[in-house]
Amino acid sequence: MVVLNKIYTRTGDKGTTALGNGDRVQKHDARVNSYGTSDELNAFVGVARLQADGEMDAQLALIQNDLFDLGADLCRPDLEKDAQADYPPLRMVAAQVTRLETEIDAMNSQLSPLRSFILPGGSALSAHLHVCRTVARRAERLTTELSSLAEVNPHVVTYLNRLSDWFFVAARLANDAGEQDVLWVPGANR
Repeated sequence: MVVLNKIYTRTGDKGTTALGNGDRVQKHDARVNSYGTSDELNAFVGVARLQADGEMDAQLALIQNDLFDLGADLCRPDLEKDAQADYPPLRMVAAQVTRLETEIDAMNSQLSPLRSFILPGGSALSAHLHVCRTVARRAERLTTELSSLAEVNPHVVTYLNRLSDWFFVAARLANDAGEQDVLWVPGANR
């Protein structure tokens, strides 16, 4: 259980922060950029939830929890030292990816195939989900960059890749099952 009695600690006043294993790194470190962007994504998901209801809201709530799991995973380097840790670090698992895939397939079965690229927009919920999609892609890019520098749980990268697909399909569903998608018209403004 996390207990936060004091919000400011002054330990980061010189541009460093602590990772989950206690190591201090620069706040612009690749690992911090990666989990910081997943936190930013989580905030955007919270905004999207203001427009969602029912099953979509419940699914977004699961994603928000997953994103905290993902951040906890990324902030704890040294996967090979997990067995020696005082407590087992929280790691993303394949089942979280599988759940996203199952939800994507269920949502996609309600949509007609795309015949054009679509522009972000349509309903308010769809527009918010497209913002989530693009931030998820940025989190994925930063995490793959991190994985070229340090060991990263592969389930994290897979989850982020699938999550952006989830947001895309969910955005179409939020546009009246794709009927209100805003289609790209190539060269329309020439």
